[in-house]
Amino acid sequence: MLDDVDKKLLAALQRHANSTAQELSDALNMSASQVGRRRQRLETEGYITSYRAHLDAQQIGLSVQAFVQVQLSSHGPEQASSFARLIELQSEITSAWTLTGDADYLLRIYCYDLSALNSLIHDIILPHPAVARVQSQIVMDQLKQDAPLPT
Repeated sequence: MLDDVDKKLLAALQRHANSTAQELSDALNMSASQVGRRRQRLETEGYITSYRAHLDAQQIGLSVQAFVQVQLSSHGPEQASSFARLIELQSEITSAWTLTGDADYLLRIYCYDLSALNSLIHDIILPHPAVARVQSQIVMDQLKQDAPLPT
């Protein structure tokens, strides 16, 4: 179970993952050693799974963001496993979800340009034997950046 201090610590780490124990202790009004022990426990128990730097896609040249819905023609375990491997191998696919409804998968994709997105869809995703249909939506503007999870 998470108490209020754990939740505050998790919220602080989501905002600034590289905060020192001293910075966190100041924010939470606790000693650095107490904060360190709590952080270690939250990591050990799987509440914190990793620490990452959030990059600006535009700054590194990834000017196209798209969401691609994929519908499979068959839903056997071999097809699903094979499609999951394809997703894992493509660095442009940064997130993937299985869905209910018409589409089986939703893929979040970042590419350098429309030509690269076109190639990914037509040369890699569509030729997969289990894929029946692909529908893409290109992001025009992102109104809200990926936000921390509510705690």
